[in-house]
Amino acid sequence: MSGTPERFITLTANANTECPALVSYLHQHIPLTRDMQVNTAGLDVNGLALESPLAPNHNHQASAFGGSIASLAMLAGWGLVWLALDHGHGTTIVVRDVRLEYLRPVRDVFRAVCPLPTVKTWEKFMHTLDRRHKARLDLEIAILCGETVCARCSGRFVAYHSTRGNG
Repeated sequence: MSGTPERFITLTANANTECPALVSYLHQHIPLTRDMQVNTAGLDVNGLALESPLAPNHNHQASAFGGSIASLAMLAGWGLVWLALDHGHGTTIVVRDVRLEYLRPVRDVFRAVCPLPTVKTWEKFMHTLDRRHKARLDLEIAILCGETVCARCSGRFVAYHSTRGNG
């Protein structure tokens, strides 16, 4: 874990409390996540994984709806930042932009896996947030069905101090 930022080591050690806190927050503040039946599939040195069953997310082709796939990917990236910033305390986190590449149909439970940023990337993000009160973080998220990568997502997430504005 030497390449893992210290904040993430603490988070992964407390995954049993951090994961339910994230799901509770998502279900309370983003109602779509309840309908999608979003849940955590893990938080460890590999990153944050969220999952959803196919049944509430299917389309007319009996595969996962592209919007559900995109939503789960964005939620995984956003959720990782939210957890790392102490549940977003005093910070607003937004999705700046996303690029999604669909590779194959999703026909079962699907997971969005967002790897942890490197120490250098996280330190730069935190330094910028502290200094400028606003920072961006680029994350790569994979959508998996079983062990098969079905989609890839590149997302830019922006955080700014809520109490100081976004200037």
